[in-house]
Amino acid sequence: MAGQTSSSVDIDAGPDAVMAVIADVEDYPAWVDSMRRVTVLTEADGRPEQVEMELAHPLFSDTYVLAYDWRPELVSWHLVRGRLLTAMDGSYALAPKGAGTTVTYTLSVDTTMPMIGLLRRKAEKTIVDGALRGLKRRVEG
Repeated sequence: MAGQTSSSVDIDAGPDAVMAVIADVEDYPAWVDSMRRVTVLTEADGRPEQVEMELAHPLFSDTYVLAYDWRPELVSWHLVRGRLLTAMDGSYALAPKGAGTTVTYTLSVDTTMPMIGLLRRKAEKTIVDGALRGLKRRVEG
């Protein structure tokens, strides 16, 4: 898996408020455009540890399980298993900015399907940008 896609957005809320929305993974279908279903499989310290998700993106759809690692201003994840996905590594990094927060979403995906790098990066970019727009609306809403 080569390369990754990253983008940032400023949100008018503190890191704790932003992380609370990110940690509520079962609510993702309400604000992540391509997310159809989320089921928390296991939890640790009150946060999702393993989560099954169903993604229905115009360029790619799959049902997969992610393992999460939670830190105060960073959450990262990696693929445990998927039908078509062979890798999905990502993170939300939060940085205080005045009274608000800058959120940087980084994502790298690989699949069993032959997909030229340009299409894979386009899919990553639409997922990242859509999720950041949705997160901003959900937190500020």
